[in-house]
Amino acid sequence: MDTRASVIEIIYGALRGLNEELPEDQRVPLAEGTLLFGPDASLDSLSLVSVIVDVESGVGDRFGKAVSLTDDEAMSQSVSPFSSVSTLADYIVQLLERA
Repeated sequence: MDTRASVIEIIYGALRGLNEELPEDQRVPLAEGTLLFGPDASLDSLSLVSVIVDVESGVGDRFGKAVSLTDDEAMSQSVSPFSSVSTLADYIVQLLERA
């Protein structure tokens, strides 16, 4: 499995954990196009923070590298890394390549 596919699985794992706590009609779809942040997002701010923490932990466990998804660099991107599952995965892959 390549790096990006592994990262997607980590994100999906975090979303699965969140979905276990949500009523069925509020569960977040496991798809690369799922919006995580913004006006049409599937997550509220507290859920997004929970997912970010779980993803950071999962990436550290899987790759043995610590990544911070909430630093100044992430917040200054022209396209938010938290826009969707896909943009988050792409951003994490970039961080891993530089680590």
